[in-house]
Amino acid sequence: MFLLRSFVAVGEEGHLTRAAERLHLSQPALSAHVKALERMLDLTLFERGATGMKLTAAGAALFERARAVLAAADDLRRCAAELHGELTGTLRVGSVGDAQSNRIGELLALAVSRHPRLRLELRQEVSGAALRRVRERELDASFYFGEVPGAEFDALPLKQIVYRVAGPAAWADRIRNADWNGVSALLWVRTPPISTHTQLVQELFARHGTRLPERRVEADSESLMIELVVAGVGLCLIREDAARARVQAGEIVLWPREKLRTTLWFVCLAGRSEEPLLRALLGCVKETWQQG
Repeated sequence: MFLLRSFVAVGEEGHLTRAAERLHLSQPALSAHVKALERMLDLTLFERGATGMKLTAAGAALFERARAVLAAADDLRRCAAELHGELTGTLRVGSVGDAQSNRIGELLALAVSRHPRLRLELRQEVSGAALRRVRERELDASFYFGEVPGAEFDALPLKQIVYRVAGPAAWADRIRNADWNGVSALLWVRTPPISTHTQLVQELFARHGTRLPERRVEADSESLMIELVVAGVGLCLIREDAARARVQAGEIVLWPREKLRTTLWFVCLAGRSEEPLLRALLGCVKETWQQG
Protein backbone atom coordinates (compact mmCIF):
# COMPACT_ATOMS: atom_id res chain seq x y z
CA MET A 1 0.00 0.00 0.00
CA PHE A 2 2.90 2.39 0.72
CA LEU A 3 3.95 2.10 -2.95
CA LEU A 4 0.52 3.34 -4.03
CA ARG A 5 0.66 6.19 -1.50
CA SER A 6 4.00 7.26 -2.92
CA PHE A 7 2.68 7.06 -6.49
CA VAL A 8 -0.39 9.17 -5.66
CA ALA A 9 1.60 11.74 -3.67
CA VAL A 10 4.07 12.30 -6.54
CA GLY A 11 1.18 12.42 -9.02
CA GLU A 12 -0.65 15.06 -6.97
CA GLU A 13 2.40 17.18 -6.22
CA GLY A 14 4.11 16.80 -9.59
CA HIS A 15 7.42 17.09 -7.77
CA LEU A 16 9.55 14.55 -5.90
CA THR A 17 10.76 16.95 -3.21
CA ARG A 18 7.30 18.22 -2.25
CA ALA A 19 5.88 14.68 -2.24
CA ALA A 20 8.75 13.45 -0.04
CA GLU A 21 8.14 16.29 2.44
CA ARG A 22 4.43 15.49 2.49
CA LEU A 23 5.05 11.79 3.22
CA HIS A 24 7.94 12.49 5.62
CA LEU A 25 10.30 10.41 3.47
CA SER A 26 13.71 11.07 2.01
CA GLN A 27 13.83 11.72 -1.73
CA PRO A 28 15.85 8.54 -2.41
CA ALA A 29 13.31 6.44 -0.46
CA LEU A 30 10.38 7.96 -2.33
CA SER A 31 12.13 7.53 -5.68
CA ALA A 32 12.77 3.88 -4.80
CA HIS A 33 9.07 3.39 -4.06
CA VAL A 34 8.07 4.78 -7.46
CA LYS A 35 10.66 2.66 -9.27
CA ALA A 36 9.56 -0.45 -7.35
CA LEU A 37 5.95 0.11 -8.39
CA GLU A 38 7.02 0.66 -12.01
CA ARG A 39 8.94 -2.63 -11.95
CA MET A 40 5.99 -4.42 -10.36
CA LEU A 41 3.57 -3.14 -13.01
CA ASP A 42 6.12 -3.22 -15.85
CA LEU A 43 5.07 0.34 -16.76
CA THR A 44 6.67 3.78 -16.78
CA LEU A 45 4.44 5.94 -14.61
CA PHE A 46 6.26 9.29 -14.75
CA GLU A 47 8.25 11.41 -17.15
CA ARG A 48 11.11 12.84 -15.13
CA GLY A 49 12.20 16.34 -16.12
CA ALA A 50 14.07 19.34 -14.76
CA THR A 51 10.84 20.96 -13.59
CA GLY A 52 9.31 17.93 -11.90
CA MET A 53 7.48 14.65 -12.43
CA LYS A 54 4.70 14.36 -15.01
CA LEU A 55 2.36 11.39 -15.30
CA THR A 56 2.76 9.34 -18.46
CA ALA A 57 -0.33 8.15 -20.31
CA ALA A 58 -0.10 4.86 -18.41
CA GLY A 59 0.40 6.70 -15.11
CA ALA A 60 -2.60 8.93 -15.75
CA ALA A 61 -4.75 5.89 -16.58
CA LEU A 62 -3.89 4.30 -13.22
CA PHE A 63 -3.81 7.44 -11.08
CA GLU A 64 -7.52 7.76 -10.21
CA ARG A 65 -7.77 4.02 -9.63
CA ALA A 66 -4.86 4.22 -7.21
CA ARG A 67 -6.55 7.07 -5.36
CA ALA A 68 -9.76 5.03 -5.16
CA VAL A 69 -7.87 2.03 -3.76
CA LEU A 70 -6.26 4.19 -1.08
CA ALA A 71 -9.60 5.79 -0.21
CA ALA A 72 -11.19 2.34 0.10
CA ALA A 73 -8.35 1.12 2.31
CA ASP A 74 -8.61 4.20 4.52
CA ASP A 75 -12.37 3.71 4.75
CA LEU A 76 -11.90 0.08 5.80
CA ARG A 77 -9.44 1.07 8.53
CA ARG A 78 -11.71 3.89 9.66
CA CYS A 79 -14.71 1.57 9.86
CA ALA A 80 -12.74 -0.97 11.89
CA ALA A 81 -11.50 1.73 14.27
CA GLU A 82 -15.01 3.12 14.72
CA LEU A 83 -16.16 -0.36 15.72
CA HIS A 84 -13.63 -0.01 18.55
CA GLY A 85 -14.93 3.48 19.35
CA GLU A 86 -11.87 5.24 17.88
CA LEU A 87 -11.76 7.97 15.24
CA THR A 88 -9.00 7.32 12.72
CA GLY A 89 -8.01 8.49 9.23
CA THR A 90 -6.24 11.23 7.30
CA LEU A 91 -7.43 14.72 6.37
CA ARG A 92 -5.66 17.03 3.93
CA VAL A 93 -5.91 20.58 5.23
CA GLY A 94 -4.85 23.79 3.49
CA SER A 95 -3.18 26.67 5.29
CA VAL A 96 -2.99 30.22 3.94
CA GLY A 97 -0.79 33.09 5.06
CA ASP A 98 1.39 32.04 7.99
CA ALA A 99 0.87 29.27 10.52
CA GLN A 100 0.60 31.69 13.44
CA SER A 101 -2.28 33.65 11.90
CA ASN A 102 -4.12 30.36 11.22
CA ARG A 103 -3.27 29.13 14.76
CA ILE A 104 -2.05 25.87 13.24
CA GLY A 105 0.09 24.92 16.23
CA GLU A 106 -2.79 25.25 18.69
CA LEU A 107 -5.15 23.40 16.36
CA LEU A 108 -2.75 20.48 15.88
CA ALA A 109 -2.04 20.20 19.60
CA LEU A 110 -5.76 20.04 20.37
CA ALA A 111 -6.56 17.61 17.53
CA VAL A 112 -3.75 15.23 18.57
CA SER A 113 -4.85 15.26 22.20
CA ARG A 114 -8.52 14.66 21.35
CA HIS A 115 -8.12 12.29 18.41
CA PRO A 116 -4.67 10.65 18.52
CA ARG A 117 -5.41 8.43 15.50
CA LEU A 118 -6.50 11.36 13.31
CA ARG A 119 -3.70 12.35 10.93
CA LEU A 120 -3.60 15.84 9.40
CA GLU A 121 -1.59 16.52 6.23
CA LEU A 122 -1.02 20.27 6.01
CA ARG A 123 -0.54 21.97 2.63
CA GLN A 124 0.53 25.60 2.26
CA GLU A 125 -1.72 27.22 -0.34
CA VAL A 126 -2.48 30.51 -2.03
CA SER A 127 -5.95 31.45 -0.74
CA GLY A 128 -7.86 31.26 -4.04
CA ALA A 129 -6.11 28.02 -4.96
CA ALA A 130 -7.04 26.55 -1.58
CA LEU A 131 -10.72 27.08 -2.31
CA ARG A 132 -10.36 25.46 -5.73
CA ARG A 133 -8.56 22.44 -4.25
CA VAL A 134 -11.35 21.95 -1.70
CA ARG A 135 -13.90 22.14 -4.52
CA GLU A 136 -11.96 19.52 -6.50
CA ARG A 137 -11.49 17.34 -3.38
CA GLU A 138 -7.71 17.65 -3.48
CA LEU A 139 -8.08 19.11 0.02
CA ASP A 140 -10.65 17.98 2.57
CA ALA A 141 -10.77 21.41 4.22
CA SER A 142 -8.80 24.63 4.26
CA PHE A 143 -8.35 28.02 5.79
CA TYR A 144 -9.37 30.74 3.33
CA PHE A 145 -9.64 34.51 3.40
CA GLY A 146 -11.88 36.60 1.19
CA GLU A 147 -15.57 37.00 0.44
CA VAL A 148 -18.22 34.50 1.58
CA PRO A 149 -17.15 31.28 -0.20
CA GLY A 150 -20.63 30.41 -1.57
CA ALA A 151 -23.37 27.81 -1.11
CA GLU A 152 -21.23 24.92 -2.33
CA PHE A 153 -19.11 25.24 0.82
CA ASP A 154 -19.71 24.93 4.54
CA ALA A 155 -17.78 27.92 5.89
CA LEU A 156 -16.92 28.80 9.48
CA PRO A 157 -15.96 32.49 9.98
CA LEU A 158 -12.95 32.83 12.28
CA LYS A 159 -11.89 36.49 12.39
CA GLN A 160 -11.74 39.78 10.54
CA ILE A 161 -8.41 40.64 8.89
CA VAL A 162 -7.29 44.23 8.25
CA TYR A 163 -4.83 44.92 5.44
CA ARG A 164 -2.69 48.02 5.03
CA VAL A 165 -0.61 49.45 2.19
CA ALA A 166 3.04 49.08 3.21
CA GLY A 167 6.28 50.26 1.64
CA PRO A 168 10.00 50.25 2.41
CA ALA A 169 11.07 52.43 5.33
CA ALA A 170 13.42 54.30 2.96
CA TRP A 171 10.34 55.50 1.06
CA ALA A 172 8.72 57.04 4.15
CA ASP A 173 8.67 60.60 2.81
CA ARG A 174 7.24 59.44 -0.52
CA ILE A 175 4.48 57.36 1.09
CA ARG A 176 3.22 59.01 4.28
CA ASN A 177 2.09 62.23 2.61
CA ALA A 178 1.29 60.80 -0.83
CA ASP A 179 -2.16 60.90 -2.38
CA TRP A 180 -3.58 57.89 -4.23
CA ASN A 181 -2.07 58.92 -7.55
CA GLY A 182 1.38 58.99 -5.97
CA VAL A 183 0.97 55.63 -4.24
CA SER A 184 -0.61 53.82 -7.19
CA ALA A 185 2.19 54.92 -9.53
CA LEU A 186 4.84 53.09 -7.50
CA LEU A 187 5.90 49.48 -8.13
CA TRP A 188 3.63 46.93 -6.39
CA VAL A 189 4.48 43.43 -5.18
CA ARG A 190 1.52 41.13 -5.83
CA THR A 191 0.49 37.51 -5.62
CA PRO A 192 -0.62 35.29 -8.56
CA PRO A 193 -4.03 36.19 -10.07
CA ILE A 194 -5.81 33.26 -8.37
CA SER A 195 -4.93 34.60 -4.93
CA THR A 196 -7.51 36.43 -2.83
CA HIS A 197 -4.72 38.86 -2.01
CA THR A 198 -4.68 39.97 -5.65
CA GLN A 199 -8.45 40.44 -5.52
CA LEU A 200 -7.98 42.77 -2.52
CA VAL A 201 -5.46 44.83 -4.48
CA GLN A 202 -7.89 45.00 -7.40
CA GLU A 203 -10.63 46.12 -5.00
CA LEU A 204 -8.37 48.88 -3.69
CA PHE A 205 -7.57 50.19 -7.17
CA ALA A 206 -11.23 49.93 -8.23
CA ARG A 207 -12.27 51.92 -5.16
CA HIS A 208 -10.16 54.78 -6.47
CA GLY A 209 -11.39 54.37 -10.05
CA THR A 210 -8.06 53.18 -11.39
CA ARG A 211 -6.77 49.96 -12.93
CA LEU A 212 -3.92 47.78 -11.75
CA PRO A 213 -0.65 48.77 -13.42
CA GLU A 214 0.97 46.20 -15.69
CA ARG A 215 4.37 46.72 -14.08
CA ARG A 216 4.67 44.52 -10.99
CA VAL A 217 6.70 41.97 -9.07
CA GLU A 218 4.93 38.69 -8.25
CA ALA A 219 5.48 36.53 -5.15
CA ASP A 220 3.56 33.43 -4.05
CA SER A 221 3.72 33.82 -0.27
CA GLU A 222 3.01 36.54 2.26
CA SER A 223 6.40 36.17 3.95
CA LEU A 224 8.24 36.62 0.65
CA MET A 225 6.15 39.68 -0.20
CA ILE A 226 7.05 41.31 3.12
CA GLU A 227 10.74 40.60 2.62
CA LEU A 228 10.61 42.17 -0.85
CA VAL A 229 9.02 45.30 0.62
CA VAL A 230 11.64 45.44 3.38
CA ALA A 231 14.34 45.09 0.71
CA GLY A 232 13.02 48.19 -1.07
CA VAL A 233 11.43 46.52 -4.10
CA GLY A 234 7.98 48.10 -3.88
CA LEU A 235 4.63 48.37 -2.08
CA CYS A 236 2.19 45.64 -1.11
CA LEU A 237 -0.82 44.91 1.08
CA ILE A 238 0.22 43.47 4.46
CA ARG A 239 -1.92 42.22 7.33
CA GLU A 240 -2.00 44.96 9.96
CA ASP A 241 -1.08 42.56 12.78
CA ALA A 242 1.92 41.27 10.80
CA ALA A 243 2.99 44.82 9.92
CA ARG A 244 3.22 46.16 13.48
CA ALA A 245 6.54 44.51 14.39
CA ARG A 246 8.07 45.54 11.06
CA VAL A 247 6.99 49.14 11.59
CA GLN A 248 8.41 49.16 15.11
CA ALA A 249 11.67 47.72 13.78
CA GLY A 250 11.88 50.57 11.26
CA GLU A 251 11.72 48.18 8.28
CA ILE A 252 8.49 49.36 6.64
CA VAL A 253 6.14 52.33 6.64
CA LEU A 254 2.34 52.27 6.28
CA TRP A 255 0.28 54.54 4.04
CA PRO A 256 -2.19 56.10 6.52
CA ARG A 257 -5.17 56.63 4.21
CA GLU A 258 -6.49 53.11 3.55
CA LYS A 259 -7.56 49.97 5.41
CA LEU A 260 -9.07 46.94 3.69
CA ARG A 261 -11.07 44.35 5.65
CA THR A 262 -11.73 40.74 4.82
CA THR A 263 -12.62 37.52 6.68
CA LEU A 264 -10.62 34.41 7.55
CA TRP A 265 -12.73 31.25 7.12
CA PHE A 266 -12.37 27.51 7.61
CA VAL A 267 -14.13 25.75 4.72
CA CYS A 268 -15.08 22.32 3.41
CA LEU A 269 -17.53 21.19 0.77
CA ALA A 270 -21.19 21.57 1.71
CA GLY A 271 -22.45 18.44 3.43
CA ARG A 272 -19.01 17.06 4.22
CA SER A 273 -18.97 18.77 7.62
CA GLU A 274 -21.14 15.89 8.87
CA GLU A 275 -18.52 13.27 7.97
CA PRO A 276 -17.02 11.94 11.24
CA LEU A 277 -13.43 13.06 10.56
CA LEU A 278 -14.37 16.54 9.37
CA ARG A 279 -16.92 16.96 12.15
CA ALA A 280 -14.18 16.17 14.67
CA LEU A 281 -11.74 18.58 13.01
CA LEU A 282 -14.33 21.37 12.84
CA GLY A 283 -14.97 20.87 16.54
CA CYS A 284 -11.26 21.37 17.20
CA VAL A 285 -11.17 24.46 14.97
CA LYS A 286 -14.13 26.01 16.81
CA GLU A 287 -12.63 25.29 20.21
CA THR A 288 -9.22 26.66 19.18
CA TRP A 289 -10.69 29.95 18.02
CA GLN A 290 -13.14 30.25 20.94
CA GLN A 291 -10.17 30.02 23.29
CA GLY A 292 -8.68 33.07 21.56
